[in-house]
Amino acid sequence: MDQHTKGRAGAVWALVITSVAGFMAALDNLVVTTALPSIRESLGGEPEELVWTVNAYTLTFAVLLMFGASLGDRFGRRRLFTIGLAVFTGASAAAALSPGINELIAFRAVQGVGAAIMMPLTLTLLTAAVPAARRGAALGIFGAVTGLAVASGPLIGGSLTEHLSWQWIFWLNVPIGLLLLPLARLRLAESHAPDSRLDVPGTLLVSGGLFGIVYGLVNANADGWTSPTVLTALIAGIALLGGFIHHGFHAKNPMLPMRLFKDRAFFGINMASLLMFLGMFGSIFLLSQYFQGVLGYSPTEAGLRMLPWTGMPMLVAPIAGILADRLGGRPVVVTGLALQAVGLALFAMALAPDASYVSQLPALIVSGVGMALYFAPAASLVMSSVRPGEQGVASGANNALREVGGALGVAVLATVFSSQGGYGSARSFTDGTVPAVWIGAGVVALAALAALLIPRRRHASVQAPDQPEARVPVPA
Repeated sequence: MDQHTKGRAGAVWALVITSVAGFMAALDNLVVTTALPSIRESLGGEPEELVWTVNAYTLTFAVLLMFGASLGDRFGRRRLFTIGLAVFTGASAAAALSPGINELIAFRAVQGVGAAIMMPLTLTLLTAAVPAARRGAALGIFGAVTGLAVASGPLIGGSLTEHLSWQWIFWLNVPIGLLLLPLARLRLAESHAPDSRLDVPGTLLVSGGLFGIVYGLVNANADGWTSPTVLTALIAGIALLGGFIHHGFHAKNPMLPMRLFKDRAFFGINMASLLMFLGMFGSIFLLSQYFQGVLGYSPTEAGLRMLPWTGMPMLVAPIAGILADRLGGRPVVVTGLALQAVGLALFAMALAPDASYVSQLPALIVSGVGMALYFAPAASLVMSSVRPGEQGVASGANNALREVGGALGVAVLATVFSSQGGYGSARSFTDGTVPAVWIGAGVVALAALAALLIPRRRHASVQAPDQPEARVPVPA
């Protein structure tokens, strides 16, 4: 096999392995949502605990992502990728075996740790393996697969929950993880970033800050906004995040150099990602339960009726990738976010205790198109906004901000839901969901405005991807 053929085969293997791993990690963000009624029936749990079955994963995922990227840069990206994959697979099995809601929350947190090590390294491993000329297409495919995982979570979770049991949303990861582990070891090339540093103080600051804010939001309705516990958590969380930002400006080797946000492209796509996930995740958390608890659909029926939303990325994402190559990522991402905001607004207008499925179809279709247009070019925009040697940090930062947005979205919109309604009746659930989804739509509209900060075309103000500097990932 000549060098060209060998390199091409390596690129294909890298795309397959990283895409499947990314699919698993992204899927577990929302696969639980359709299973929440079944989990509540099986293990019990108050509304606050149900929120934590989602946020225990997204929070540990978010706060450790950048640290996971740094570990890979220092000790070997393939090595840490396989470690993260092994932790994620083992924690999935443990979650399936959980005897109670508290144990499930704990193992979901461990799942998030594994995903946080694994996920940021997928993009850097893929970027290192694919030639610059094909990188845009490869990253577009990766982004589409990740987007499909997020969108199809409710469908897959609903089908497994109804036809097998809710435990199978976790068992599904085990054979896939066991298959990927030897493939990753044999087919991925090792790479490092010279002189990388681990930022333990930064990790502790961002972890404590985000945990405090999310804990305060989740418990605000049960304990009261002015309760000492909630106020202490919120104030401490904000203070620690302020410390993290200060650390990012002044530390010698911070996990997230705040100077990166001076670049309009980096700032725009990351703020758009955070706001997009905040509005979308929080809305899906409630809408998945609305389909079952209010409209009376089974888990599978709920997933099937969301197919116009979940299936749209498969049709639109390849077209979005082509448009992004020709027009640039900015107009595609802005259009996608605007459509996602419109879709959520249409949902809010259609929600009612006796709403027909036909009345919700426009919202489902518009949301699906919007999600696909956003996901396809987003990864490429992130990676092209920094120098090649900073791509690991950029990948970790973008994924972390997405997960932060998701965790905050579930916490914020669940808080709005609890303050305006509840699980007591179909009318009460709808009364809580409508204002929450309106807020979700508004937040995603802000994401579209943030994306307008991205320059129309990325000029070569940094080194071109095919002209590596000292810190480019070089296959070992």
